[in-house]
Amino acid sequence: MGTYGHLTCLLFLLLRAPGTLVKAAALPDLPRIVTLSEDAAPGARVAEVSVSCSNASSSPHVTLQHVESSASSVTPRNIDPNHPFNPIAISADGVPASTYRAEVTLRAGAELDAHRVNWYMLLLRAACPGEQEVTGKLYVRVTSGQALRCAFPFASAGGDVVQVWADVAPRELLYAVQAQPPGGLTFQLTNSGTPLTLTRQGLVLAPDGGFSPSKDTQTFRLEIEVMDRHGQNCSGAVTVEVLPLRRPPRVTILAPQHDVVVPQGIGPLEVITQVRASGDNVHYAILAPTSPALFTIDEVTGEIRSTRRLDVASARLHVQAYNALQPSDQDTAVLNVTVQGTDRRAPSCVPALYVSQVRETVSLGSTLVTLRCTDPAGDEGSLRYTLEGPAGSHSYFHMEGPQLKVNTTLDYDTEAMAAVGFQLTATIVVTAGGQPLRSTHVPVLVTVMPVNEFTPECPNGTIFTISETAAFGSIVGRVVGTDRDRPPNSLEYSLEGGTGPAQPFSIDAHTGEIRVVGPLGAPRRAGYRLTVRLTDTHNDLDPGNRRSRLCDVTVRLQAVPEWPPLCSPEVQELRITAGTGSRQPVTRLLCRADPEGSTLSYAIVGGNEDGRFRQEGSVLSYIPSGLAEPRTFVLLVEVWGSAGPPRRSTVLALVVHVTPRSTPAPTSTTAPSTVSSDPPHGGLRRGHPSPLTSGPADAAEGAAGAQEDGAGLDPTALVCGCADRNRSPVHGQPVLGGTQCDAQLPGCSSTEQPGRWGSEPPGRFIPVPGTAALRRPRAGPTDRQGIRVQQRHRGAAMDLSGTERDREPERGAAIKPCIEL
Repeated sequence: MGTYGHLTCLLFLLLRAPGTLVKAAALPDLPRIVTLSEDAAPGARVAEVSVSCSNASSSPHVTLQHVESSASSVTPRNIDPNHPFNPIAISADGVPASTYRAEVTLRAGAELDAHRVNWYMLLLRAACPGEQEVTGKLYVRVTSGQALRCAFPFASAGGDVVQVWADVAPRELLYAVQAQPPGGLTFQLTNSGTPLTLTRQGLVLAPDGGFSPSKDTQTFRLEIEVMDRHGQNCSGAVTVEVLPLRRPPRVTILAPQHDVVVPQGIGPLEVITQVRASGDNVHYAILAPTSPALFTIDEVTGEIRSTRRLDVASARLHVQAYNALQPSDQDTAVLNVTVQGTDRRAPSCVPALYVSQVRETVSLGSTLVTLRCTDPAGDEGSLRYTLEGPAGSHSYFHMEGPQLKVNTTLDYDTEAMAAVGFQLTATIVVTAGGQPLRSTHVPVLVTVMPVNEFTPECPNGTIFTISETAAFGSIVGRVVGTDRDRPPNSLEYSLEGGTGPAQPFSIDAHTGEIRVVGPLGAPRRAGYRLTVRLTDTHNDLDPGNRRSRLCDVTVRLQAVPEWPPLCSPEVQELRITAGTGSRQPVTRLLCRADPEGSTLSYAIVGGNEDGRFRQEGSVLSYIPSGLAEPRTFVLLVEVWGSAGPPRRSTVLALVVHVTPRSTPAPTSTTAPSTVSSDPPHGGLRRGHPSPLTSGPADAAEGAAGAQEDGAGLDPTALVCGCADRNRSPVHGQPVLGGTQCDAQLPGCSSTEQPGRWGSEPPGRFIPVPGTAALRRPRAGPTDRQGIRVQQRHRGAAMDLSGTERDREPERGAAIKPCIEL
């Protein structure tokens, strides 16, 4: 059966399998396989799929989610964004009312090639309002087209034969090569020595200069090869026999001269008379008069019609009849046209219609046209010229005698000019004296053409700010120039100096959008000064008449903090009485970013049990939730200044004692404690782990344990430094520990820093009273994110990203917590 047959059978069984559930929106015809020939024309229907909704009044929406293609596999795997299919078209089926048809068609210009792609998988998605969406797959197999066949008798052994006269017109069509299937064919002449022309469309044309006269029959044979876009070809031949010239009858006008009388008041396009001539290929033309054009003639029938209401007493027409294939074969007739009863004729003017194009910079008072009008009564001095028409147009002109002059500025760039489509219309009324008045109307159409008058304007104070670590393609900002010429703001943007390491930016030529296309941080700098050129387009008839202006754009680089934020204090003990309401402010954290001005972010990273606290910016709030007993929380708040890597942060420890409203509480609602050198209650008792020994969860657990045992919680035990003048914290960072820590615990080095960490005797640790006096040294290779939480337990150090570098204690050394009595 083959691979395709098995797949078809499998899909049929899936469609007919019992127990199949029909969703609210259904594509019952899918999955399905259809076959399509590569010769299918653009717009051809590929498949029609039924779509139904559970609700009869609902209309489904079917979309083509994506298309996959393959050159050999039955199951395509490659997403094809340039697939040849149109979006899905939906139409009502009518039976039943909730069923619709989704039609898949080839898009315009689609060309299928079975040798390149022979399988497509179309994923269709159907959705009904308020119902579940479903998807279905439509497989399209592309097959090779028909074999190319040249038409008979062109493809026969002797070829086709066509006979023409020797006087055939130059480049006249003599023969058309036919082949099936049509479309995408190329034609090539395989022999030489013929004056005939073969076009790319397979048309055989007469020579450019026609055939040479001869008494004998001339024979020309063309051997032609036809090839389609798939490489298939066929061939044939055509023989053109050129017959000797025959003696056609000469063109002769039957009535070379006659008079025509027409009644007064005859209207335009009425038949006046008809000229008849004998001969072959006879055509007609009026030779004179050409101005004014009072009459027109049908070049095939010879009928003569008036072009307007006749207001002349008589006219003489010269009409020519000629052989269209031999123009030298011709004859001429003279017609005398007399109009009866035209005693009161209106004036006649030249031109009878004025159409012109005028640049918007034409000066005031300029003369656009001067009419030459005559009065049939011979009294030209009595002619009066007035102007009529729409007020929005004719006000731009005025008449001075027979001269039409510019009355006001023809500004192309105004809204009023745009409202009339940049075309001004009016009518010149020429009136002759006497009774009754006789008048002639001369229509005027003036098209105002644009002139590039104004130079583009730069936006004021274009300053953009972007992070110095902005990624490739990041949008810096958009330069919006202006131009008072119409069309408005048709500008092109370019960057002077181009794009390079010294100027790592690009600008969109049409939108003015500036993007980052290179690194900004090296060498470290405060910003860039860019020069953007604004060039106007399409503002003048002459494409070369363009104006430009250079604009200064400042790009400021927002420095990424190199140091973690400095907060004071880093340890606080707070007491609050739980109130009512949605939230209760506890404290505002005082932190400073480095460099100054950077935005800081805050987050609670530990100890927030049951989500009782919320950090909004620098403000910590408590959410009352019916606390029954006094409770102590140890919160860890991380403060950082940069959103991108590397992230440098500081961790603050906040000890919050919450007392329910019914429980007696201290007089002060909120009383942050001051970190002192000696804990008021002797610190944590021996046997309790350090609140920060094993991360935020253990910190809160340890603090809660200390509270329950009644020993009290010393917040100064959360952060301590080395008091020995000959010892300093590793990398200069404060470490977690108690008030009396072993000087030999890991975390202290022997760097001499006199007077920095206190004046206690060697070998003793004291808590650091606040961090306002601390200065963070530059982060070392092992300290990538600013302050680090040091653990005394198991000699390990854990930074905020969660990475841990184990450090084994010295052999035989006792492992003990940093916090001791």
